[in-house]
Amino acid sequence: MEEFASLSGISRPTLSKYFHDPESVRHTTRDRIEKALEEHDYQPNIYAMNQNRRTTNHIGIVVPFLADPFFAEIARNLEQRCIAAGFSPILFSSHGAPDLEVNILDSLRSQKPAGVLMAPLGRASDKAHIERFSRDIPTVLFDSSIGGLGAAFVGMDNGQSMRMLVDYLCDTGTAPQFFEMETAVNPNVNRRRNAYLAAMEARGEPASIVKIEGDGWDFEEIGRRGGHAAFDAGQFKSGTILCSNDRLAIGLLSAAFQRGLRVGRGEGADIRVAGHDDHPFSKFTCPALTTVSQDYDRISGKSLDILLGLMDSDDRLSQRQEVLFDGILIKRESA
Repeated sequence: MEEFASLSGISRPTLSKYFHDPESVRHTTRDRIEKALEEHDYQPNIYAMNQNRRTTNHIGIVVPFLADPFFAEIARNLEQRCIAAGFSPILFSSHGAPDLEVNILDSLRSQKPAGVLMAPLGRASDKAHIERFSRDIPTVLFDSSIGGLGAAFVGMDNGQSMRMLVDYLCDTGTAPQFFEMETAVNPNVNRRRNAYLAAMEARGEPASIVKIEGDGWDFEEIGRRGGHAAFDAGQFKSGTILCSNDRLAIGLLSAAFQRGLRVGRGEGADIRVAGHDDHPFSKFTCPALTTVSQDYDRISGKSLDILLGLMDSDDRLSQRQEVLFDGILIKRESA
């Protein structure tokens, strides 16, 4: 910047002021700077500039798996809201890897963000590392709440959503069995299983859980393979299968199709299948998937609202906030 100031004949403090806020300098000065920028092809080093600031106007957004359309959609929503609020979002995906999640937090710490919105991996996360990070940088968790970490959590009320699904499926057909992976990568699965068990008990129905082998984020393939294995073993006895998430359900639909089974309602249907989350592709499966929708807009909006409040507070860790939104039942042809 010093070299650019010398070449352009504009003082370095004026340039710094311009790069922080172009509207903060006079119009004639701004024209001179922009002409010099074009002539010398100069780009300020934002990371170097940030070394002299306590915080920046960046907000970090961290998700477990950006290739998952669910996380891609909520990240897109958060990005747009951050931009509208005058902040620069920086998006990271941990790709299901705990070491990468830690590295992302370390990288964010060095960039001095104003705050961070994070959907943690869950079971595999380094909880102590997230706790230390949250003490130093305003952090709101969404999607997965783990061990009371972060200054706040915003997500879905899995208890409400599973009760609603169980009631609907029982009222319209046979009582559902719960279909899940043997290793839960996300703590939401445990909450949904427990809510399923409680809802079945409340209705006086026998609960049945079908666990399939699998670990990791390749849910569709795990659901397809596990579905075939469960069909072969005769584990699906009720005729109604409630999956722990839509991606597992999509894999199960594939297995049913490959076996020549008809999924849906009414005469001639062999099984009913329901999921959870209203994955962006769930309306395009064949048949379209009955599920519960997470409210992307409200979850992302509330997450950012809380984060902005935390950024202005000197006492952000005194009382952790938790906000849960009800799910919305989406009735489609699969159940």
